[in-house]
Amino acid sequence: MKIIRTKGRGAAPAAAVLESLEARGSAALDTVLPAVKRIVTDVRKKGDRALFRYAAEFDGLAGAADLRVTREEMATAWAAIDPALQQALSTAAEQIRAFAQRQLPTSWNDSPIDGLITGQLVRPLGSVGCYVPSGRHPLPSTLLMTAIPAQVAGVARIVVVSPNPALETLAAAHLLGITDFYRVGGAHAIAALAYGTASLARVDKIAGPGNLYVTAAKRMVAFDCAIDMLAGPTEIVVTSDRGIASGIASDLVAQAEHDPEALAIFITTNSELAKDVLAETKLRSRENPVARESLNRNGLIIVTASADQAHAITNRIAPEHLTVDATSDLKWVQNAGSVFVGRWSAQPMGDYISGPNHTLPTGGMARVRGGLSVNDFVKLITVQEYSAQGLRILGPQAVLLAEAEGLTGHAEAIRTRLRRASSKGQSTRRSNV
Repeated sequence: MKIIRTKGRGAAPAAAVLESLEARGSAALDTVLPAVKRIVTDVRKKGDRALFRYAAEFDGLAGAADLRVTREEMATAWAAIDPALQQALSTAAEQIRAFAQRQLPTSWNDSPIDGLITGQLVRPLGSVGCYVPSGRHPLPSTLLMTAIPAQVAGVARIVVVSPNPALETLAAAHLLGITDFYRVGGAHAIAALAYGTASLARVDKIAGPGNLYVTAAKRMVAFDCAIDMLAGPTEIVVTSDRGIASGIASDLVAQAEHDPEALAIFITTNSELAKDVLAETKLRSRENPVARESLNRNGLIIVTASADQAHAITNRIAPEHLTVDATSDLKWVQNAGSVFVGRWSAQPMGDYISGPNHTLPTGGMARVRGGLSVNDFVKLITVQEYSAQGLRILGPQAVLLAEAEGLTGHAEAIRTRLRRASSKGQSTRRSNV
């Protein structure tokens, strides 16, 4: 990690670094786009033939019969894991499910004026694909985080894809009652989910993180199949003036060990704390080669001139994960995927068991959206119902708006009903005399 300062001679270099951080995003995707485009196009045109070829090449799939994971395999995996891990997975699932249930929007209706009822219907998507990476580490937690919100939303068909799924991932699938699980990953899995093949029917939306190839494929298919977000390498920012150096450093190392491209930043006004955190990260990453590489490449400590400046820089970066000192700090947080408050809130708790989703916006996308949630798996359908009385009240004003836009057909559609509503109103008044 390196230390930069936002005052004195360090101000100009620090400003350049911050501009670079703000501009981070999907530029790296362009480097793999030609290969991804070829794979996606191939699967879209040739279906299973291309899917199996790429699955054999990249996933080590022996044949078509090995594509689908059976329920028996998932049940066997569950029985094979330690009972303590079974309990941990069950607890995590309960926490995630309870949080998603609290997030679930509701259907409602209201009558803003006499004669008009407006409202919304909440309906689940028909089918979703959950992508579960299986690279350096098994990620059963990602299966829980993507599939459970879809289940809470009421999605009828939930498909999981994961290349070379680990025993723990298969066990998690059994715990959730997953029935559609396929041993395939990469850009070819995304293409199959988006466009469908004879063996793997298309879905309405794809959710879940992946490597550059997966993310580039999601970007490519996004106009044909909905996606959750383009999730890049993980990010952590800790903004603290009075935290404990060992705790701050351990969180920085924890997120850095995900990927050599991970971004780990500590922002503070406290120069002594900055030095202590730097020393602790060096010590704690010494036996963790991935974290060490990530911190050497992307690790950064920013010493600011004031607390207000630290807050402003944090919001400019818009990090995926953010740790702050106290609940009072939440008032200045505008851009973050998920916030961890206080010295006891280790960021990895959010990766596994707190309840809020760990699939979060990266690359500065926290400026415009939050993490994956049950809301990603439902659609809101608005409803409006007029009576003759309601049309008489609002109809004339709607006609004026239509005429102002030069849309005469719109105006006439309203007038047609207004004439009938007016005659009905006169009839009602005469009958009441």
